[in-house]
Amino acid sequence: MGRSVNTIHAEILTQVENNTVLENLDSVSKGSPFRLFAYIIATAIYLHELIFDTHKAEIDTAIANQKNAKPAWYRTMALAFQYGFDLIPDKDSFDNGDATEAEIEASKIIKYAASNEVEDEKGMILKIATEVDDELAQLEPEQFDAFVAYSKEFKPGGMPLTIINFLADRLYLNLQIERNALVLDENGMSIKDGNYPVNDAIAAYMKLLPFDGEFVVFDFLKYIEANAEGVVTPTSINIESSFIDPLINDYGDPVSIPIKTIPISGYFKVVNYDNISYVV
Repeated sequence: MGRSVNTIHAEILTQVENNTVLENLDSVSKGSPFRLFAYIIATAIYLHELIFDTHKAEIDTAIANQKNAKPAWYRTMALAFQYGFDLIPDKDSFDNGDATEAEIEASKIIKYAASNEVEDEKGMILKIATEVDDELAQLEPEQFDAFVAYSKEFKPGGMPLTIINFLADRLYLNLQIERNALVLDENGMSIKDGNYPVNDAIAAYMKLLPFDGEFVVFDFLKYIEANAEGVVTPTSINIESSFIDPLINDYGDPVSIPIKTIPISGYFKVVNYDNISYVV
């Protein structure tokens, strides 16, 4: 990482002080000509190093996303999908023709993607999701069909690829909240503002959770404690999740989350807040 202008400037001045040829340049005034000149040189060096840092970052990104069939590349290809556009013949990139930037951006319906290697097997799992009304959602059937056709063009031959386009994993919360009776009423409502701080904190936490990220019960409870006004101590009685079982094409039975879990679909949706109780 490049140095700051002030760091470079200080190093130049130190070299000046240690150089017997330049010993007469001893003014301490910030406006002295040699100090101003040194600052100009420092700025030029800083910009030069910044250019190198930017170039290195671009090269690192290009290497990470090159067609190497590694997990990051699958994610890159998924996010590049354009619904309603055809591919350039014999390529895995899209023919945008005379389409506008707005049309191209609107066609990129996959907003979230994550890819992982299948454990102990040869193959990849690719999880995808779009966004509807600012919430994560699964692709519509016709959109998913188009993406599957696209995936057959970009995936390496002979490499099994499982694409997960499920409804959100359901999250069932059974919590007990020790409340500050001066701030929250017996239903968890803010006496002053009329909102429900615990519900708001839960919704905020779910938005912060990365796509295909781990849901950690301890972190979840600590977030509520730190961000919900009026909460003294939150406790998990039981937190469960259920996901789409492809064999029945419906949600399976809820499974308890004692410590942490990763959503099968890549994301969660809280079922309701009915099982949150408040005590003093």
